[in-house]
Amino acid sequence: MTLIGLLGSFAGFVRVRYLHDKADIDNAIFRLHYRFTSAFFFAACVIITAFDLIGSPIDCITDDAISRPEVINTYCWIQHTFTLPGSSKLAGGKVVEYPQAFQGVGPAYEGQGERRIHSYYQWVPFVLFLQGILFYLPHWIWKQCEDGQVRNMTDGSRGLLLGWVAEDRKMRSSALSDYLQETLHTRGRLALVYIACEVLNFVNVVGNIFFIDKFLNGAFLDYGTRVIQYSNMDQEDRDDVLIEVFPRMTKCTFHRYGPSGSIQTHDALCVLAWNIFNEKIYIFLWFWLILLSVLSALALAYRLVIVVSPIARLFVMRRVSSPSIDSAETVIRRVPFGDYFLIHMLGKNLEGFLFNGLIDDLAHRFTAGNDAGKINSSTGLETAPILNARYGSPGER
Repeated sequence: MTLIGLLGSFAGFVRVRYLHDKADIDNAIFRLHYRFTSAFFFAACVIITAFDLIGSPIDCITDDAISRPEVINTYCWIQHTFTLPGSSKLAGGKVVEYPQAFQGVGPAYEGQGERRIHSYYQWVPFVLFLQGILFYLPHWIWKQCEDGQVRNMTDGSRGLLLGWVAEDRKMRSSALSDYLQETLHTRGRLALVYIACEVLNFVNVVGNIFFIDKFLNGAFLDYGTRVIQYSNMDQEDRDDVLIEVFPRMTKCTFHRYGPSGSIQTHDALCVLAWNIFNEKIYIFLWFWLILLSVLSALALAYRLVIVVSPIARLFVMRRVSSPSIDSAETVIRRVPFGDYFLIHMLGKNLEGFLFNGLIDDLAHRFTAGNDAGKINSSTGLETAPILNARYGSPGER
């Protein structure tokens, strides 16, 4: 399978869906987690593991005494490589400057001074895949708990229903209001699960920031700020932050027994081609995860306001569609938050006139004190429309 084919398999995460094709059961910030962010992690994993894109992930050179240089490549890949800072402080306090042919690469390492070990590159594809799963997990939990309720209740009624007449809308809204009134006070768990998934989204994105920082040996938290700080400096006067965290050229020490049984040390110079992509992936992730964490925190603050403030619920309901103020106020006063949450989800999926009729019908029932679960005398329709196939589009009846 080609690289384009592999990347195309993740298009389902970010493709645009029409309202009549799939019910809308979350919000835009929620979708940023499981569609865009999760798809990015999976796509990055595919790119990193596509060896044929740039060749071998590591290529080491050493002296001619090694008859099989591929052994050095394998050893340095499964063991680790290291880089040397431009200057190192020895045990006696003396600072030694290492002449470097390339940033982080100096003379043969004698066991003195500082060196930075790099072994994370073996785990990058696995970590990216794991993070993609973590960002998709809250959506999976919410989808399992919601279990298609909104889709079933709005089936045949999503989108712009130009072919519907007033009688059709009235019949459908009456059936929905019957069902909502019959199942009043039973949606608290549904709303609680959704809020818990929003909290999990926030915890997940913040936790992943610290997880990546731990994975990169503490180099991620200030990674973006250092890149910005050094970006305007003269190239000759700075150490490239990208190369410091993701070195493209490193060193590796290989030991073997010589003909006389003595231990021989071979100093290898290794090129890490993967890091060309790693540095781009993680600099994007630094900016994106911080932005996503801020948006997720704002989403939680918004949810808290909606839970505690009936005025905010009224405002949101009026933004979703345009029911009459009196009807909307009546419904919000009479239904608990769990039922309001379901009504709000319906408002995001139903055609505008149909949703307005639903709110008016609910308000009339609450005001008139109709019994819940009673068959509607004007239409003869049974309650629980999600269980009745007759409530499809007008063309299906």
